[in-house]
Amino acid sequence: MSSAAEGVVGPGPGPGGADAGRVRAFLRLVVIEHSVFALPFAYTAALTAMFRDSRSIHWWQLFLVTVAMVGMRTFAMAANRIIDREIDARNPRTAGRELVTGAVSVRTAWTGAAVAVVVFLGACALLNPLCLALAPVAVIPMVVYPYGKRFTNLPHAILGLAQAIGPIGAWLAVTGSWSWEAVVLGLAVGIWIGGFDLIYACQDVAADRAGGVKSVPARFGTAAAIHATRAAHVVTVALLVAFGLMTDAGVFYWLGLLIATAAFGYEHTIVRPHDLSRLNRAFFQVNSFIGIAFFVCALLDLLVRGLVG
Repeated sequence: MSSAAEGVVGPGPGPGGADAGRVRAFLRLVVIEHSVFALPFAYTAALTAMFRDSRSIHWWQLFLVTVAMVGMRTFAMAANRIIDREIDARNPRTAGRELVTGAVSVRTAWTGAAVAVVVFLGACALLNPLCLALAPVAVIPMVVYPYGKRFTNLPHAILGLAQAIGPIGAWLAVTGSWSWEAVVLGLAVGIWIGGFDLIYACQDVAADRAGGVKSVPARFGTAAAIHATRAAHVVTVALLVAFGLMTDAGVFYWLGLLIATAAFGYEHTIVRPHDLSRLNRAFFQVNSFIGIAFFVCALLDLLVRGLVG
């Protein structure tokens, strides 16, 4: 994690350099590269909807889905960091975050969050009236999540709900109508990410208990959290099976699900109740691989079945 001295933007050659530095610091704050976790499943939903609707890729819609997803995730991460900055300051693991060190000011973070949510709403408006009407509803769990750890031992469930919105919204963006297939895919994604958040929170058990922060690991212990994650990922695989059946998926989809299932299994062999040393490897590398591998196989399946650009 960058130190305060590394993250603070100096006067530089002029206002343009300072502004660029603030943007870079803000992008570090929201960990913009981790958008990869949610995008593959939103793309799977959008492209499956396009295949069923017209068997052709609508690139403008896909672009707007991308803009909406990145805008919403950026807003959610910025709001999370702002709301949690005092908690982060008390936790040795998170004490180097940009809002704690001063590399990013609260004002800059709120400005970035506001820009991100405006971008999200603009993309929704360009997609269809239903997306725009439901957009404010999608914002609610993004703001509630960071507060959740103050009043419930299950903030992970709120995160899961927030993540589930992505595939559902992507399907709505294409069709403008409700879809139970999208709900099943959204639940799979939400339970996957919410489940792994249980493990991620195991890093902070001591700090959370000392600071009164609520979570499953802080309340029930690391072993219980890891067992709950395993159960959540079994449910995730079952929901992905259901999605494949509901959409008449072909061989490449099932290959992707097999790869994802194997990756889930590997993930749970390297993270154990008394050994969290490879947790970041599981979270950042394996989860990224799962999303990308599953999407590539789902895309190949749609292309083989007749989806055209």
